[in-house]
Amino acid sequence: MSEAPVILITGASSGIGAATAKLFGLRGYRVVLAARRLERLQELEQEIEEAGGEALSVDTDLNDLDQIQALVKKTLKEYGQVDVLLNNAGFGRTKWLEELDPQKDINLQIQVNLNAVIQMTRALLPHMIERKAGHIINMGSMAGFVATPTYTVYAATKHGVRGFADALRREVGVWGIKVSTIYPGGVKTEFGSHTEAKRKTGITTPKSLQLSAEDVAQTVWSVSQRPRRTVIIPWVLRLGAWLDFFAPWLNDWIIERTFTRPERGL
Repeated sequence: MSEAPVILITGASSGIGAATAKLFGLRGYRVVLAARRLERLQELEQEIEEAGGEALSVDTDLNDLDQIQALVKKTLKEYGQVDVLLNNAGFGRTKWLEELDPQKDINLQIQVNLNAVIQMTRALLPHMIERKAGHIINMGSMAGFVATPTYTVYAATKHGVRGFADALRREVGVWGIKVSTIYPGGVKTEFGSHTEAKRKTGITTPKSLQLSAEDVAQTVWSVSQRPRRTVIIPWVLRLGAWLDFFAPWLNDWIIERTFTRPERGL
């Protein structure tokens, strides 16, 4: 059996997940690709293998606990280990709270963005504890530090991921298991096409601050090689997190006048 390390990536069919899979495959990792779109996973698997890497596609619906457990079982049967878990799957619906559909916009966001992260980690944790090794990397968001209008549920899930990661790190560090969370700002992926956002003001992340999926993948690689608790990218967004912590009243005032009132038509 190959001794190459193994990374398991959820939400691997596109965007950050796919970019990370390609990068880790090129750098000698065996890559487990998990998502619902099996055809895309198989295309990515083929691309990784044609580049000299090794990959395994597993059709997985993270809404189904049985499928999460089956994913872990299949991975361990095939590769015998998981060195890195990247909890990457997630989506957002950016509308006013009263406009969100209770099921597909609220419950589903909480399920995919938060509950699936917890359940995926829990399913794999006994294996990492037994090995006394492993690294859990969660894909957060700046919404986990600065919660803005129309991101109510999305921000709630990313604040939840942040709290989960902090508590988990303090639980499992005694076994040598690392826990990291990456908090990107705006990323140019399919995410934007699923938000259903309708902006009167046209406000969006400035192009100078927008990241590519490959930028984030490079950060995942960096964190896997040098584990850190928290990484905010791009670095300038640390100022936003700092401002929200020390002067939330100022953020409230700025956001209300530049976004909420114009968008609400007030």
